[in-house]
This record gives sequence, C-alpha cells and structure tokens, in this order.
Amino acid sequence: MENLTQVVAIDQAVCTGCRRCAEVCPVDAIIGAEGQPQSIDTSKCVICGQCVLACSAFVSPFDDVAENLPAMRKERGLDADDQSLLFAAHFRSDIKRVSALLSDPAKKSMVQCAPAVRTSIAEEYGLAPGTLTPGQLAASLRRLGFDAVYDTIFAADVTIMEESSELLQRIESGGPLPMFTSCCPGWVRYMETAWPDLTEHLSSCKSPQQMAGALFKTYGAEIAGVGPESIASVAVMPCTAKKHEAARPEMQASGVPDVDAVLTVTELAAMLKAKNIDLTAMPEEEFDVPMGLYSGAGVIFGATGGVMEAALRTAIAVTTGKDVSESGVKFFPAGEGIHRASVDVAGKNFRAVVVSGLANAAPLLEDVRAGKADFDFMEVMCCPGGCVAGGGQPKLLPGVDRADAIAKRRGGLHRHDKELPVRASHKNESVVALYEKYLGEPLGHRSHELLHTHYGDKCGGH
Repeated sequence: MENLTQVVAIDQAVCTGCRRCAEVCPVDAIIGAEGQPQSIDTSKCVICGQCVLACSAFVSPFDDVAENLPAMRKERGLDADDQSLLFAAHFRSDIKRVSALLSDPAKKSMVQCAPAVRTSIAEEYGLAPGTLTPGQLAASLRRLGFDAVYDTIFAADVTIMEESSELLQRIESGGPLPMFTSCCPGWVRYMETAWPDLTEHLSSCKSPQQMAGALFKTYGAEIAGVGPESIASVAVMPCTAKKHEAARPEMQASGVPDVDAVLTVTELAAMLKAKNIDLTAMPEEEFDVPMGLYSGAGVIFGATGGVMEAALRTAIAVTTGKDVSESGVKFFPAGEGIHRASVDVAGKNFRAVVVSGLANAAPLLEDVRAGKADFDFMEVMCCPGGCVAGGGQPKLLPGVDRADAIAKRRGGLHRHDKELPVRASHKNESVVALYEKYLGEPLGHRSHELLHTHYGDKCGGH
C-alpha cells in the first residue's frame, strides 16, 4: 500500500500547534497537544486534505528551519528552486511525475479534468470564486503538451448510466439497500476503515476518475491505435484523496493502473505558470471527442447533491419514458449537512438522502447498521459543499468568507449545467455511442470488468 503520509502529511518542524487542522478534520485523525507539533493517525485519515486548506503555519526566510528549504522541497516532490510557500500541512506533489510522462516519446498522453476544476482554477489567477473557464482550461492543457484533452464529466455521465442501473437492479432484486454512492474516495476510505461491516452498501461503481482512466487505457487506446501500456493517463482533480485512489491495487482494469498520476488544481496552476501559460488569456477551445463531451448532469457531480440529482434525472426518465432535463425533486433539510427527498421511481416511493461533510454521516450509518434506515439511496461527499471544497483546491486566505466562496464555486457548476444543451447523462451522444460500439449495456460483462470494482477491508491495501 502507498504510505498515506506520502499523500498528506504535517511537517513537525513547521507546525505551530494551532490545531486549526484538528478543527476541520472529519475523522479526528489529528493528534497533538495545543502549542505542540501535530501528527496524523494514518489508520483514521481519509486523505481529504481539509487540514492542508486550513493550515496557516509556513516557513518564513527568518525561521531557523529555512536553511533546510531545499531538502524540504525535495521531500515534498518539488523542484529545489520552487518559490511557493511551504506550509506545515501539505500533500505530495506529482508535478515531476506528470512532467516525465509528458516528455516520454513512447507515451500518448491523455488528461481528464474534474468538474470542480473549471470553477476554481481561475482563483489562482486572481479571479473570483465561481468563475467558469472550461474552454480556457482545455486550451491550457493542450499548451502544456497533452495529446488528448478529455473530461472527467464524460465519465460522470457513464457513472450515472451504471449507478442508476445498479440502483434499479438492487430495488428490483432485493440487493443490499440502502445503496451508497462511491464517487468520493474519502467517503469510501471512511467506510473501509470505520464501518467495514457496511461496505456492501457501497455502489460497485468506480469513481468517474477511475472510470475515465479505465476507458483511456482501453477504449481510448483502441482509438489511438496503441496498447494500454502506451497511454499516460493523468487526472486533474480538486481532491487529494484522488492521489491515493489512483494507487489502489484493484484499479487496474487493463492490467496497468487506470490513472498514472493525479494533479490537484494548485499543482496544475503551478505547472501552467512555470511554462508561462496564462489560463485567463487562452482562447475558448472544446475538449476532445469522444471522451470530452458531457451533459449538465455530469457537471454538477462537483457540488454536493449533484450525484443524486444526476442519478434521479436518468432514473426518472428511464422508468417513466419522459424526457427529463431536471428531476424537479425538492430536497429538504433534515439535520446538520443532511437533506432528504421522496420521489416516485418505477411505481415505488423512493427515499433519497444527501450528506455534505463526512462528520455528518455517522448517525445515518448507525441506523443502517441497526436495520432502521428509512432511505434507499445515500450520497455522501466528504468535503462540506462537495468537491468544490476539496483539499486540492486553491487555499482561501484568512478573512475570506469560506462559505461564500464555496457557494460561488457550486453556483458556477449549476450555472454551467443550465447553459448546456444536454442535461441528462443518458442523452449524451458520446456515452450512447460508447455503449453501442464498445461496452454493450450498463452492468454488462465489459462494463463490469472495466467500470466496477469491490470495496472492503481487504481492498485499497489495508
């Protein structure tokens, strides 16, 4: 197993013991007395990176530890002359890894971008949270040297095809209910470490990142006329846990890792700036086809409640035969970070729950464990507000209204959804073609081999 401390860590030589990180950790994995350097209990850690976002202790040129800056940068995977501030809580940099993949003449490089990236990366260039830059993002990635610029949102649409089919199958066949979403790796790891007896409730779907990676190495490799080992698969994510997810040993649908390297939003911005690529000055360009076309349903995966809304749009359309571009389902507050709704699906009353923030999931899980769950499908996002608040997103400085900034990022995604001509995953023509030409049908043999996995205490290297 990849050592978790290689993904998220706290440098004790820099930590001041303010314990801001402990205040935001959803699983109480930060250990240490106030005023003393903190450490991470890796048996509990879900690699969400909220500690990284909250940390305000950094190395100043006047600190005694400043003489060790070159060694510290090397340990974090940074260049010796990197000028970025070194904070105590940090995540491993994979910039060098991605640069090596891009410069390898034997590799055809394919990159995917999560929905939350296009509503936050502009902040790295001084623009307001929620500023949407999908076209400029695609253009910037081409200037960086990627051969194919695809989109994770395409895979989010594929996820809905598989996940909604799985949910309907479980309802019809009496499979383990309630079913839990499996898109968020922090949430999946929490289930595996703290609630291993309930992992059968997790959807067997891989996350959109891993589905895209599996399709890059198979469907994409066929399109490119090469084998899976010749594809360099890179993901740009708002999330630090995605780095760990990509390294899980079971995420190798083609015999090689689905995803070779994961960059956070801040890492991508650093790479662009190092190459003097100004994202805000880029022309608007489209993502490449076929795995760059996406629906509005896939876009809102980056905001809490988005996966549920996307699944409901397709489930309602498939079971009623009506064309649904918005589910119309109203969710109502039902506790801290929890919203509920009831809707008729396939002639049955279907009860949905959305959980924003991992710390709010425990009471619902207790009900599931006790056999008292009064819901059929639960979406959980580890980070409050969803992926827009992920640990790989731009740091919000002290004094900035964090809730307002996250709300604006979410608003950007919902605005993007409403602007798109196709707003339901099953209406994405590229997804329809993928099933017709390659996968067959949702939950079919090839879909199962490439797009599904299993979770539990023997997975992920525990």
